[in-house]
This record gives sequence, C-alpha cells and structure tokens, in this order.
Amino acid sequence: KAISIELVGEDLATLTYLAEQIKDFIARSGIRGIEGLKLDLERNKPEVLVRIDREKARRFGLSTFQVANEIRMSLFGKEISKYKLGEDDFEINVRLDEPYRHDLQKLMSKRVVFQDNSSGKKVKVPISSVAQTRYGNTYTRINRKDLHRVLTLSSNVIGGHNPTEVNQELRSLLVDFELPPGYALRFGGEQEKQQEEFAFLSRAFLIAVFIIFLIIITQFNRISSPVLIITTVGFSSIGVLLGLVVFQMDFVIIMTMIGLISLAGIVVNNAIVLLDFVEASQRQRRLELGVERLSFNELVSCIISAGKARIRPVLLTAITTILGLIPMATGINIDFIGWLKNYDANFYIGGDNAIFWGPMSWTIIFGLSFATFLTLVILPVMYWMAARLYYALKRLPLE
Repeated sequence: KAISIELVGEDLATLTYLAEQIKDFIARSGIRGIEGLKLDLERNKPEVLVRIDREKARRFGLSTFQVANEIRMSLFGKEISKYKLGEDDFEINVRLDEPYRHDLQKLMSKRVVFQDNSSGKKVKVPISSVAQTRYGNTYTRINRKDLHRVLTLSSNVIGGHNPTEVNQELRSLLVDFELPPGYALRFGGEQEKQQEEFAFLSRAFLIAVFIIFLIIITQFNRISSPVLIITTVGFSSIGVLLGLVVFQMDFVIIMTMIGLISLAGIVVNNAIVLLDFVEASQRQRRLELGVERLSFNELVSCIISAGKARIRPVLLTAITTILGLIPMATGINIDFIGWLKNYDANFYIGGDNAIFWGPMSWTIIFGLSFATFLTLVILPVMYWMAARLYYALKRLPLE
C-alpha cells in the first residue's frame, strides 16, 4: 500500500487501542489524499477452544500432541500415500467426511487410537473423555516482524495526490502522537520499499563515480584534473533537481536514479574533452617555447584557446544526446513500416512507454543541459583558479 503505518509492541489489546486512536487522530487532521485507513486485524472472530485435561489424559496414557494431532487430522487430513500418473504425483489425504467435520459433537466423539506401552494392546479413547470445548472469540491472525508484534494501518492514495507528500505530512503529524513505553511507530509498505531502492541506487551511483574517478586518475596521472572533472557530476545533479522543480515533475526513485547513474558516465565526457585539450595545448606550447614550465599568462592563453576549440564538439555531443532522448522522453511513436506499406504512420505522443522511460530520459536531458553550460563556463574558471593556487604555493610569478 502507498500508506502503511506499522505499530510495534507486545500487548495486542494495547496495540489495537493505539491503532484506533491513531486512525481517529489522522481523520481529525484533515490530511487530503487518504482513501481510507484500514487495520489488518479482525476482532471477534468465532472460535472453538478445545481444552485438554492433562490429568485425565495422563491416566489414559495420552499426550496433548496425540489429541491435537487427531483433531487436526480429522479436520485437515493426513497424507497416507501418493498416486503417480505419468510424471505427476498426487497426494492421497484421509480426513473425516464433511458432515462429521461440521458436527462438533461427532468430532469430539472421535477416538484416539494408540498402543498402550504397559500392556501392548491397542486402546481407543474418545476425545470427549479427556477434553472439553468452549466457544469464544479471537483475532484473525497475529503478525510479527523482526520477532515483534505488528499492527498495520494501510490505505491507498487518491488519484491526483502524491504518495510521498501524503506520507511526509503523516510523518510530521505523528511526531506529536505520544506512545506508551515499549511501543513504536514506523512507516512500511511502499515507502519502505522506496527507501530500500533509493539506498541501493545511491550506493550504485557512488560506486560508479568512484570507478570513473579511478579511471581518470590513471589517464591524467594527477589528482587535480580528475577532481575538476568529477565536479561536473555534481553540476548535472543540480540541473536534474532544478529541472524537476521548474517543470513540476515527480522524482521517480528507480528511473530517476538510473538516469543519474547514466548521467555520471555521460557528462564527464565533455569535461575530459575540454581538459585533455588544455593539457595537450600546454605540452605543445612548452615544446614550441622550449621551456619546462609555462608562465601563468601562457597557461591562461592555453585555457582560452582550448575553450574556443572545444566549444563546438562539446555542444554537438550534448545537443545530439538531448535530441536523441526527446522521442523517448515525450513518447513519440511513428510506425515506419506501416507508413511505407499503408501510408499510415500511426503517429502519436505519449503512451505507457513514456510513463516508464520518461523520468529517466528527462533526468539525462536536464542534467546534461545544465552540466554542458557549466562545463564550458565554470570548468575553465575552476582550472584557472587551481592553476593560480598552484603558482602561488610554488611562489611563481602570476604573469
């Protein structure tokens, strides 16, 4: 369920009372979007209690297990053999006929057959001789989670409302709800599943960035340039969040996070292209001048020339990627085969595919658009600042 509030404690009566209190508390709060909270526990379900007199059973030489097993076998049956037909096996179960199963008096008259250990003879003892029945009421079931008793209040979310926002409102509301010692509240269901998925994909994102970082270090053989390149991943994340806020799109955990992981491998390409050209320009300039280290002004000239030379491939890479994702983001459908055969392209925009793939596509589009702009503007400035700091630490002239 989209809303799943779990009450944890040991006493079932207290849990039931608290669940009803929470249900009324939420109803009075006026939070919109809740279809209707329901408790996963039904009370006052009729039951028949069979109480075994242990003293009498001991005199007959019976155990409580033998009596209980006889009742269970009478009601639910016991497998005595299997019938094989070809490669299939069918169980053969024996139990009381239906009229006897639904007659409590006849069920209690059922005899327990066992062998007496002292005499070695078979003994037949009616269940009614060692047990009595009593009618009562009970719960349908008792759920446990991590060895603790749990009651769950669950509900769907009405269409047009965001489940995450509704759950956030419920969290804020229930902070003020006082619980007795030994009892706790937690959110499960869909929200718990989303948190697990978000934690897994976050770890995958960090591992992907770390692996990219290691690969770049081995290529540049230094730490400064890889650090600057990895910052573009942060730029792309900022762009994704801004795009989702501006266009009022939902943060779909699985597909948006997959888009972020894909984005980590895409946006660094432009930064690598730019900084690698800066490094190549410096090497070429050092060879031309025949010096070991360039002056700061020469280094700035290399940065500017690299920006001018690489602006076209960086923009073309980003634009082609973005345009290639537009059909998947908007759900553009064109039947080319039908167009060629019957002159019917069956063109439409949207559909189920856009609902599934759209969040991932828009994530890459927003992140790449923002990161490309910052790569062309901010990255050269950051490289200039790093170089200026290096020259200052080495006490080299900044000219």
